[in-house]
Amino acid sequence: MKYMSVLIVVDDVIKSRYFYETILGQKVEVDFGENVGFVGGFAIHKKTSFNQLLQNKHIISGSNAFELYFEDDNLELIEKKVKEEKVEFIHGIVEQPWKQRVMRFYDYDNNIIEVGERLEHLTYRLSEAGNSIDEISKLTSIPKQNVDYLIKKYMLETKK
Repeated sequence: MKYMSVLIVVDDVIKSRYFYETILGQKVEVDFGENVGFVGGFAIHKKTSFNQLLQNKHIISGSNAFELYFEDDNLELIEKKVKEEKVEFIHGIVEQPWKQRVMRFYDYDNNIIEVGERLEHLTYRLSEAGNSIDEISKLTSIPKQNVDYLIKKYMLETKK
């Protein structure tokens, strides 16, 4: 068996597609009208159509039982774009106990969206703040050899 995708149920596919495509920068892989799949393995499905597939079982939106997680190193820009959409924030940019910066908000259907900085950016940021590889490893719980690799990877990607 092979895992394929997460599917979230939405009231308005066009509005949700706009949100994920335009605000969060996701690329559509397939569009079946009532079901849209995005590159990276998640899809949105129109609630009325999906309800029929479930033989009219009750669908509960906004249960806070799961989240879709994305990464981007420019959290301030994403936060600004999301605020312009006037969606509800759970919290703006905060630092997690392992030092990664993240924010959480709801999409139009009250599904939790988290956007966090990539580990490459996190380790580089902590390094630039004067932390040693050992200190970064302790702060983040990332093994030392991985910290060094992630910093070098970030530097190569950004040519710093």
